[in-house]
Amino acid sequence: MHSLKTFFNRLSPISAQSWDKLEALFSPQSLKKGDYFITAGETARDIAFLESGIIRAFYRNSEAVEYNKHFFTNPCFIGGYASLVTKTPNQIHQQALTDCTILTARYAGIQELYESCPDIERAARILAEQFFVQKEQREIEIVLLDADKRYEIFQKHFPQLEQQVPQYHIASYLGITPTQLSRIRRKMAGR
Repeated sequence: MHSLKTFFNRLSPISAQSWDKLEALFSPQSLKKGDYFITAGETARDIAFLESGIIRAFYRNSEAVEYNKHFFTNPCFIGGYASLVTKTPNQIHQQALTDCTILTARYAGIQELYESCPDIERAARILAEQFFVQKEQREIEIVLLDADKRYEIFQKHFPQLEQQVPQYHIASYLGITPTQLSRIRRKMAGR
């Protein structure tokens, strides 16, 4: 729980009283490589804090082709946020790419604390703002930048993933084929 407390306090300081209430909502769990935290079609109820491991968020189209949307690395929150907020079925799968340790809580329980714990509500707002900025930056990258530049940004944001995630997952995240990714890597190695 120490990493969760540190994470929240970096967003916005949390009082000891608020922390006691928040901490009581979370319970430790583990995901094995290949396990799903949430799948498309489920209505999300839980949110989780990723203490260790790597999780990918992805879509699967009607032809069963997968498109990686995001990689989650610790420390961060995971969950079907749009589903949590709208109470509608989730559209994005979240799958463990490695064994993971997480702390899970009912999202409704966290929301119930907002009235009595404005410091928790403030931290949650800041976290939502950060997610929004990341999402917008990612959309700009996909639309406006070429594959070489997207790969450079990927390396900067996720330097540890190259050795831990299969190339085809990275290629999918970049919106290119594994062959194109191999060409980009060779070109960059030759610089």
